[in-house]
Amino acid sequence: MRQTTFKTFCAAAALVASAAFVHAATDWTDFAGDVLIIGEFHDNPQHHAEQAKAIRNVRPKAVVFEMLTPSEAAELADVPRDPVEMAAATTDFHWSNIADYADVLAASDVIVGAALSRDDMRAAFADGAAKVFGADAADYGLTQPLDPDTQAARTLHQFDAHCAAMPLDMMDGMVEAQRLRDAAFARAVIDALDTYGSPVMLITGNGHARADWGVPVYLAHAQPALSVTTVGQGERQEPPEGVFSWTLNGASSPARGDPCAAFSQ
Repeated sequence: MRQTTFKTFCAAAALVASAAFVHAATDWTDFAGDVLIIGEFHDNPQHHAEQAKAIRNVRPKAVVFEMLTPSEAAELADVPRDPVEMAAATTDFHWSNIADYADVLAASDVIVGAALSRDDMRAAFADGAAKVFGADAADYGLTQPLDPDTQAARTLHQFDAHCAAMPLDMMDGMVEAQRLRDAAFARAVIDALDTYGSPVMLITGNGHARADWGVPVYLAHAQPALSVTTVGQGERQEPPEGVFSWTLNGASSPARGDPCAAFSQ
């Protein structure tokens, strides 16, 4: 029964994909709803600039950040909304390139952190997302196993993302850790809606923003009446992988080294 529900959601997401709007740019006046999720490549400055522009135009009641822990977000409550001040205030934060988000943070009136601890991620890898998430795991769909096709696809996706350098049978744990993060980001969004009102924005990677297996899945489980728009940001006129309400594909790609080099050392 529960697997059928997940398959139904994925089928609906596939229909959205075929009708998704593709924008080279937007002024964000076409957004209306409760939740706006804007994905990114974490190292792309054009993606960050687009997020800051969206915040300034949509004026969400709160902005949830994948990149911040709750305690880090609390430290920013009284920091002047100036990019230089934000960059200085985040120097010792855990996210390696958090200074690149200074303008995004400066545009945000209320900043909410949703990052999980490494201990939580390790526990999800070993024991499953539902056990780590807590008493409301069923409300977010975490007690529901993925259907076999989705599980297989996500396992292979993690295998490729880790450059095929780790055993394939370890990737199911990686999928559980990813599910935990997606559900935790969804819970942070719902808590922000309850506390500050609508709309709320989530700044996160494209993998978490995708509607076919990211944060929107868990929002739909917990609060199916929410109006959720999710935006993926691509590069070089190519859309990001996954299903989104819109995609923005005009950004150039920054110079990057070989992402698999670390696995060969």
